[in-house]
Amino acid sequence: MALRAQPIGPIGPTSTEEKPHDDALCAAVARFIKYLEGERRAAAHTVSAYASDLDQLVAYARGKRKERGDRRPLGPKDVDVLLLRGFLGELARTHAPPSVARKIAAARAFFRFLVRRKEVEKSPAAELSLPKARRPLPTFLGVDAAKEVVEAPRALDAEDLRDRALLELLYGSGLRVSELCGLDLGQIHLDAGDRSTAIVHGKGNKERRVPIGSEAVKALEKYIARRDELAAGAKTRPADAKALFLSTRGQRLAVRRVQEIVKKYGVLGAGRADLHPHALRHTFATHLLDGGADLRTIQKLLGHSSLGTTQRYTHVSIDHLMKVYDQAHPLARRSQAK
Repeated sequence: MALRAQPIGPIGPTSTEEKPHDDALCAAVARFIKYLEGERRAAAHTVSAYASDLDQLVAYARGKRKERGDRRPLGPKDVDVLLLRGFLGELARTHAPPSVARKIAAARAFFRFLVRRKEVEKSPAAELSLPKARRPLPTFLGVDAAKEVVEAPRALDAEDLRDRALLELLYGSGLRVSELCGLDLGQIHLDAGDRSTAIVHGKGNKERRVPIGSEAVKALEKYIARRDELAAGAKTRPADAKALFLSTRGQRLAVRRVQEIVKKYGVLGAGRADLHPHALRHTFATHLLDGGADLRTIQKLLGHSSLGTTQRYTHVSIDHLMKVYDQAHPLARRSQAK
């Protein structure tokens, strides 16, 4: 993966004339990214994010060295904790704490990699502390609002049938938008009974099987019967024969397009212009928890590697419970009136 140097402080791309030559630090980053892609089989999003974060670190280190008039190539040993703190200090001016925290995570992972390979004796990133940031609670819809959104596509053309099917899967099976877009026809198993499932490839290419509800099965059957109408829209290249969800040009539906579709029906169904695919995933998990599902089951359905990630939904349910209590219980209203 090519590294794209984007200096920090001032933040912006280098000009062609000022493009620095490759050095040992840049080469070490390239090896680390290759390790993530190959041995670790990290998710493409994680690889891309870490590559971008480390590109910025390399560019910042080069910029600081240039300020001192030093044109020598950089090596991993030239990065110390003071340089890292300066880098993060620049970032903190324009980036939110979660973004800064991710860049610290990228630096820690990079230097752990170098320590294991004895390219550096110790990691300067180990001394960095994460910025304090309260993770926001997930956005979710109530049961009635979720129903309105999912049932908002009412036309009977192939495009609306596709939209209804993908909304049913996002809410009914709790898929990530990338998982939805990556689905092939062969990964959907629609049985006559109640055992319809989808084989999903999640983060780190981990495979899991998720159930498909009866309403989603009906929507998928109607869409698949008309899918060829979207395939016929292919013009400049052949239609994608494998992809479950197709664009009007016969190609695999892109993540950006799904985001637009969810936003459209969020407005039509629930008056929510801020609705996004992940909110339907959050809604799926929250409604399962409210319905009595245990956290371990929800963890497996969502494909979370850590139970701690799934536990966020307990806070959502408690907040929702207290809100309903405050609105509905006469003693709660009386105490508020005081």
